[in-house]
Amino acid sequence: MSCRRSPATNKPYGVARVCRVWKIARSTVYAARARPKAVRPPVRRRGPIGPCPDDELVVRIRDVLSTSPFDGEGYRKVWARLRHRRTYTSKRRVRRLMSAHGLSAAHHPRRVRGHKAHDRRITTDQPDEMWGTDATGALTREGYATIFLAVDHCTGEIVGIHAAKKGNRFAALEPIRQGVRECFGGFERGVADGLAVRHDHGSQYMSHHFQDELRFLGIRSSPAFIAEPECNGVAERFVKRLKEQLLWVRTFDTVEDLRVARQEFKELHNSQWLVRKHGHRTPAQVRASFNTSAAAAA
Repeated sequence: MSCRRSPATNKPYGVARVCRVWKIARSTVYAARARPKAVRPPVRRRGPIGPCPDDELVVRIRDVLSTSPFDGEGYRKVWARLRHRRTYTSKRRVRRLMSAHGLSAAHHPRRVRGHKAHDRRITTDQPDEMWGTDATGALTREGYATIFLAVDHCTGEIVGIHAAKKGNRFAALEPIRQGVRECFGGFERGVADGLAVRHDHGSQYMSHHFQDELRFLGIRSSPAFIAEPECNGVAERFVKRLKEQLLWVRTFDTVEDLRVARQEFKELHNSQWLVRKHGHRTPAQVRASFNTSAAAAA
């Protein structure tokens, strides 16, 4: 206040005048100026720091990211893998440290759209109630190949995956056949009664051959809504995962090499991928728990 200038005289008020008006001794002001300022401790979150300091936790997070068989895992998966290693901490702390050290996964903001025809839940409560199927492409040294896949809407496991040089209707049926043989124990008329297959409106899936095969097995065809890929979101999301974890990080010489790699990835995914909605358990563990519950009920 003593440095402020008077609007009338344009001169500073001065310490003496301010102290006289405020009835404060000037010695008090000078003593306060000479007193060293107290150094406040850095602000930190109240409560215990957790199992280890931040620096050590960052080292453990880096170790989890380097030893994980998958790329681009977010803080939730890292938090779950830390718990599997007996390092119990909070998700917010893992997210804060990963963000501060540049370890966070890439985030793609969701676009806001207008009215959607589909706004319902697409996942199921029991396995083998609905499978999602879709296709994607991969480039090999022999040329372009098409990968067809089928994913369970409950467990998130790969029930079938196939790579072919010609992406026709016959190749599109191969993941369904693999899943029927593995999950229903055979391949005959009506063996998969009660199962529905969610697919888009591609020519392979809308063909008479594909639809007739589904009816023979007792499978109900469930095409997605037009211009609403969210209906087939389980398979669509897995296609992205397949590209990030396999197709974009490896080079394949032949289509046969691609077939071997997709089978290895199927086993790796089903045994080690963590599904957040099931308490960060693997798809194999989720199916095993449903099988155990069904056996106990019987």
